[in-house]
Amino acid sequence: MARLTAVAFFTVCLALSASAQVTPAAGYTPPDDTPSFKVGATIFGDYTYVDSPTVKDADGNTINQSSFNVSRAYINVTGNLNHWIAFRITPDIARETSSTSSLSGSQEFRVKYAYAQFNLDDWTTKGSWVRLGLQQTPYIDYTEGIYRYRFQGQVFAERVGLLVSSDAGLSAHYAMPGNYGDVHAGFYNGEGYSRAETNNEKAFQIRTSIRPLPLGGMWKGLRATIFIDKDHYVESARRQRTLEQVTYEHPLFNAGVEFAQAKDRTSAKLAEVSSSGWSAWATPKLGKKGWELLLRHDEFKPNKNTSLKTKRDIAGIAYWIPNLQRVTTAFLLDYDSLKFDGFFPARADDTRYGLKMLINF
Repeated sequence: MARLTAVAFFTVCLALSASAQVTPAAGYTPPDDTPSFKVGATIFGDYTYVDSPTVKDADGNTINQSSFNVSRAYINVTGNLNHWIAFRITPDIARETSSTSSLSGSQEFRVKYAYAQFNLDDWTTKGSWVRLGLQQTPYIDYTEGIYRYRFQGQVFAERVGLLVSSDAGLSAHYAMPGNYGDVHAGFYNGEGYSRAETNNEKAFQIRTSIRPLPLGGMWKGLRATIFIDKDHYVESARRQRTLEQVTYEHPLFNAGVEFAQAKDRTSAKLAEVSSSGWSAWATPKLGKKGWELLLRHDEFKPNKNTSLKTKRDIAGIAYWIPNLQRVTTAFLLDYDSLKFDGFFPARADDTRYGLKMLINF
């Protein structure tokens, strides 16, 4: 059923792009087809103090680990060849952790996004397109646009290992008329941007978001979303995710809640494992000076047939520097606590305090 839906979706997009353009009326201004490109950057920096667990240093002393980090450094190159074809190239950094590498401990650049985009604005609603290449997957990038605190840490579905934020594939996006919502669907390798494809199986992912009352009033910021990811580790061994989400955006706060279910069978010879979890968050604003709170709670059961459970609590206060043209800058003091229930042997709680920084332009 998912594959039939995807085929139908792409057929509609291709049919729209192949249809003849309406002859322009008198006074029509043709679109600007001058090639252009822009260069921007995204930086996540932090100082993190680990309250627990404690560790031993090289001399056997018990210490609370702490470090200054740069967890993300993007150089975003975006542009247009004409009003139909756009592109993006974004290298990312990653810490080399292999003990056998001569670069162990170094931060290495790798490609996270590299895609071409064919805009369908001439034939359908503005904001509709088809993409090919290494690109954002449908759910995480959408959610981060509402949540805004990726510089604190990953959104729930990525943090518990259910989804990746970028993958190579072919996808299409349709913006519903009247700002009533959008649909984003595509076929991806399924392994994520940091791994090579391992087999002939491809992931079909589709996200549908509905804005039921987009015309104004206090409910304009309400959106409901459903996301499905159907994939296989190998033949007859499925990897499936279903997420349901409700978000609300308001001048005084943003908030969201999401529920996730997953089924994993890493081999046809092994039993299938079902997992589930949920996350709720809110970011109430403190007046009009750029101050904002971050409150979030996650719960996840990695195997529904056991008593294993993780719980994460995040609390922080952020300052988003106002009145910056084309630049987003924020600082966050946060508390992040992860607790493990039912694990044997028992796992120590992981509690951290940090100062986080975001620069984006």
